[in-house]
Amino acid sequence: MPPFIDTAIVPVILSGGSGQRLWPISRELHPKQFINLMSGQSMLQETATRLKAEPFSRPLVVCNDSHRFLVAEHLRDAGIEPAAIVLEPSRRNTAPAAALAALLLMRNDPDAVMLLAPSDHVIAKPEAFLAAIPIAAEAAAMGKLVTFGITPDRPATGYGYIQKGDAIDGIDGCFTINRFAEKPDAAAAEKYVTEGNYYWNGGIFLFSAATYIKTLEGLRPDMVSACRKAVDDGRDDLDFFRPDTTAFETCEAESIDYAVMENTASGAVVPVDMDWHDVGSWESLWVISEKDADGNVTVGDVLSEDVKGSYLRSEGPLIAAIGLENIAVIATADAVLVGARDVIENIKPVVEAMKDDGRTEFLSHPRIYRPWGWFQTLDQGERHQVKHLMVKPGHGISLQAHKHRAEHWTVVAGTARVTRDDEVIILEIDQSTYIPLGAKHRLENPGPDPLSVIEVQSGDYLGEDDIVRFEDKYGRD
Repeated sequence: MPPFIDTAIVPVILSGGSGQRLWPISRELHPKQFINLMSGQSMLQETATRLKAEPFSRPLVVCNDSHRFLVAEHLRDAGIEPAAIVLEPSRRNTAPAAALAALLLMRNDPDAVMLLAPSDHVIAKPEAFLAAIPIAAEAAAMGKLVTFGITPDRPATGYGYIQKGDAIDGIDGCFTINRFAEKPDAAAAEKYVTEGNYYWNGGIFLFSAATYIKTLEGLRPDMVSACRKAVDDGRDDLDFFRPDTTAFETCEAESIDYAVMENTASGAVVPVDMDWHDVGSWESLWVISEKDADGNVTVGDVLSEDVKGSYLRSEGPLIAAIGLENIAVIATADAVLVGARDVIENIKPVVEAMKDDGRTEFLSHPRIYRPWGWFQTLDQGERHQVKHLMVKPGHGISLQAHKHRAEHWTVVAGTARVTRDDEVIILEIDQSTYIPLGAKHRLENPGPDPLSVIEVQSGDYLGEDDIVRFEDKYGRD
């Protein structure tokens, strides 16, 4: 099992979302938690960095299996060594994910305390958040399941609310929970903010692992049973832990709010004014971003004339906008989204239509990330495909062969070590080699700098599934 550190509070970072409402920047294989939306760090890196100092130990991250190498790379780039990366076989919402984490932690420390935090939140006042942690920890020591109530700065209709109750004796700043309120209409949201005892439900929790499992077992014994079996029958895989797929998929998908917090008398809330934002849509990004004199937010290569109250973002091509008001325009290398700011978050039908039509833009960007680096298709025809490959220093693709295509590699930056059947050669800039159809081959980067290679494929089938792997350091089939 992973070597957890026995300290006061273990951050459990949930990184399983798909960020569909932030399409086309966020894609299923590269969702918003891996994107630099507000700073020089990805949202996952911002979250992990915020929870790096005392009183926290190394984090445990729960993520989707397809994102495992992205999680590992982003944490490594941020200088953070996780206690474990737990791979959910499928998405089952926050209650089962928290149960997996709690059961794993209890194997190493029966008294473990965990802070459950989504990976895609912006907290502009982290000092206020950190100041609230000892209050919540004191309540957790009394057997409370604590959530952090966000002080609202406006009558938002996109968040659920928590109504605080009486103060908990002996803990200044901690209260019982009167009720949870679903996302309200405008009138109800205005009423909540005016009353002053309602807080946004940010989905951040602190409790002991044992308290959570005991409470969940009393409410949803089926869920605990499935998660316990998934952990017991799970296995280590390189730097990851894989719960048993069959056991875990018997869980119903349910949030902690519905499964636990709305049904327990042990809930507590710690209100905190930490300038929190759930960056779940382009509208929410417009709200929290710095604007020009006309109320516009511009990111990337953008030119505008007579534009007001709009969000304009380019991840590549030039955006030229004229005469727009309250519009969002987001451009990537392969897609452009245009819509009114107040309705653009209703993107789901469009994304579903892409899936139904067999399109790939919902799934990934043209640049596809792999544990060894990335590749990007530059041109494609009936019997040819041209790609740009980047291999990180010290990394390499698997030893593989193709049944339907041959390849020609040309080095444009760095140094390549090429295995071709029984031959191993070194290629420098402007040198090339040919990989015949069926040949066992591997491309590696033995140098200190990134390796860039232009790959020209030719054959009667050029799909990514035409790979037979013989050896792979990353544990892929």
